[in-house]
Amino acid sequence: MLAKYLLSFTQNPKNDILSGLTVALALVPEAVAFAFVAGIDPLVGLYGAFIMGVVTALFGGRPGMISGATGAMAVVMVHLIQKGNEVGLTMVDPVQNLGLQWLFITLLFVGAIQILAGVFKLGKFVRLIPHPVMMGFVNGLAIVIFLSQLGLFKESRGTVPQWLTGPDLWVMLALVGLTMGIMFGLPKLTKKLPAALIAIIVVACITIFGGIDVSTVGSFIRDGGGSGLKGSLPHFQTQIFGFLETLNGHWDLILSTAFLLAAVGLIESLMTLNLIDEMTETRGSGNRECVAQGGANILNGFFGGMGGCAMIGQSIINVSSGGRGRLSGATAAIALLCFVLFGAPLIEQIPIAALVGVMFMVVIGTFAWSSFRILNKIPVADAIVLITVSAVTVWQDLAIAVFVGVIMSALVFAWKSATMIRARKRIKEDGTKVYEIWGPLFFGSTSAFNTKFDISTDPDSIEIDFIESKISDHSGVEAVRNIANKYIDGGKNVKLTHLSPDCKALLLKWNPEFETIIEDSVEDPRYYVVTDTLDAEA
Repeated sequence: MLAKYLLSFTQNPKNDILSGLTVALALVPEAVAFAFVAGIDPLVGLYGAFIMGVVTALFGGRPGMISGATGAMAVVMVHLIQKGNEVGLTMVDPVQNLGLQWLFITLLFVGAIQILAGVFKLGKFVRLIPHPVMMGFVNGLAIVIFLSQLGLFKESRGTVPQWLTGPDLWVMLALVGLTMGIMFGLPKLTKKLPAALIAIIVVACITIFGGIDVSTVGSFIRDGGGSGLKGSLPHFQTQIFGFLETLNGHWDLILSTAFLLAAVGLIESLMTLNLIDEMTETRGSGNRECVAQGGANILNGFFGGMGGCAMIGQSIINVSSGGRGRLSGATAAIALLCFVLFGAPLIEQIPIAALVGVMFMVVIGTFAWSSFRILNKIPVADAIVLITVSAVTVWQDLAIAVFVGVIMSALVFAWKSATMIRARKRIKEDGTKVYEIWGPLFFGSTSAFNTKFDISTDPDSIEIDFIESKISDHSGVEAVRNIANKYIDGGKNVKLTHLSPDCKALLLKWNPEFETIIEDSVEDPRYYVVTDTLDAEA
């Protein structure tokens, strides 16, 4: 186990360290922006990104995957923080940032829920997400990332940000284009240098030494109301225990927000894990990732971070830059903390245009361009699912989009499977009529199953053979029980053959007398769930 862990820590230290530094630079404006979305201090977002990043890098189920403060979770936090702040202002001794204290308490529950999801091995269910949902998800995500970057083409003029115009716009576009050009062209010359990091350094040098007046990370933070990147080490939030009494009458808000945050975080993290698995042609452990995400969120609650989950854009930057080991994620997190402690003046000079260019290249790499080519080649239902998931991701958020896509795919599958039930009929030499059932028997196909039998005209001896059928749920068992009882009530002999063990157990539990009509055979089917074995090995 230790040898396997050490192997996953790094196989190429240079690539992992350089890609981690690249990711750290891209994390700064995103963590700050998401903190502003949630209505909290930028340092809380940066602390959250550091804690999420280092814990999941070292203990998570997917080496090379990056976690931090995310927009999907920030949006969910807004109402909780606003409500807490409103309650704080009405207290006898007003508390200006009570919403933030409530958030820290909520994160403790978020972490506990996510850890339980990992302990009960719920992470494997992400592997049931259909491919059209995955494609729709990455397409929608690419669009969301692109749209989020457009806000950086604005500047603060008074109280309302205005779009850049004139020379300022052309300079911004030129720097973005230069960044994208370096990231596109450098790998064609050499792959030993991380293109994104080199692009950021080159563009930063041009603006700093050229004296070009552009929007920088520092100006972005100050325009949002922050004081800068400079901060101290995260410290234990002992005061949160003193605010527990303020939750009287508000526990429903805390717990509902915690469950929603936990669900959003796990869905985004496990979807990212699946995507990185495909990119690297390796397998991560969803259950281990659930536990790591939960542990990181608990630490965020105790040490003053805003919490978070896996970040798809940064994970793609990391993998594309050569970061495949745990060292890359740990480097990104530690570098981010070093920026806060020691490098704030330097990092604040990085032009926003360079980071926008990096994210635009992430958009191009994330979007599944092949979906345009295959739309007219895949089933219509799958095409509708793909487009719907993309649209809902942009319109609402990732979690809702995935739920909608999975439900749509499940309904399509259930409808198609319901029409697949068949019954081949033949007569044995002894006059027994055999019904050979083919296809899945479940709630959707029970009606069609019942129409296959002609009880009144059938001979006195009947055999129903399930060797090519799987009885999948209680509705299927009930359908078999009803048919058998109808034959028995009609004074006919009926035999049920090749039933799976679970179906036999359910039938006998309802009707012990069925033991005389169930025929055991060495050919009886056995069914196993392969994901349990795979997750145990991961």
